[in-house]
Amino acid sequence: MSGSWQPSATLDIIRQRSELHKIIRRFMEERNIMEVETPILSRSGNTDPNLVSLHTQLLEFDTNNSLPFYLNTSPEFAMKRLVASGSGSIYQITKVFRDGEKGRYHEPEFTMIEWYRIGFDHHALMDESEKFLLQLGFEKCDRHTYVDAFESSTGLNPHTAETKKLYDMAVNNGLTQSKSNRRTILDFLFSHCIAPGLKGKNPIFIYDFPVCQAALARIRNDDPPVAERFELFIDGLEIANGFHELCDAKEQLTRFQDENIMRINQGLVEIPIDHYLIEALKQGLPDCAGIAMGFDRLLMKTTGMDTISNVMVFGHDRC
Repeated sequence: MSGSWQPSATLDIIRQRSELHKIIRRFMEERNIMEVETPILSRSGNTDPNLVSLHTQLLEFDTNNSLPFYLNTSPEFAMKRLVASGSGSIYQITKVFRDGEKGRYHEPEFTMIEWYRIGFDHHALMDESEKFLLQLGFEKCDRHTYVDAFESSTGLNPHTAETKKLYDMAVNNGLTQSKSNRRTILDFLFSHCIAPGLKGKNPIFIYDFPVCQAALARIRNDDPPVAERFELFIDGLEIANGFHELCDAKEQLTRFQDENIMRINQGLVEIPIDHYLIEALKQGLPDCAGIAMGFDRLLMKTTGMDTISNVMVFGHDRC
């Protein structure tokens, strides 16, 4: 056992953390967005190869069998099931969990604000997110398409450049993986070549991502097609990830299956797919947009703290 018994954050930061909860709830109430709670444990996990889910075993009372359950990396799947059931616009402030993440900006357990807006696309949700940030004292947000941000930093078009060219640039910037797909290469180049250039500026939305990075966003058939997704950066730090949500059950299942294939190819374990979500999408998800925003990272930027554990009541090393 190591570390201090005392809180990681000062009492002043803990009070500001409490105040941020109040601001969020007031903002949502003014817009008639209902607060909900969904389970932290699920029989299915997140198939994204870039995430490592924490899991546990639960004993069935009647059979004494041990069943695997995954701790949420995000409440997204359950919240979209609620939206499909007719809940209307909803939000949640909840704990989420990701294994293998510990550092200046990462903790294995952290807090997320997530909300879904019926009838919104990703542009409307960026507008609303900006109004929220303005209430917290941030400046007006800048907006750049993914292709503009990428080309201005690398000289390459992320939609049309040959994967070999992208890979060679990534290697020149420190990529050591010999087996990398286009999605992984673009993620690496963005974090190493584009994100550092976003420091010291107004909050910035980067939107309309390459199709290979669509995740749970719908695809718009431009030339070339783009994923209707955005990320929010404050002083170079990713704060939020938003989507014009995919409503197609068949396409979503295919993406989950493809991600599991990627996991297997990378030597990772296959993750059970959330078929409850697939069934909900088959019944019909209303046109909507959703955003997941890191509560702790946001608090870092409102308080001037440079380490995530300093805005958490008890960081991982004091639990």
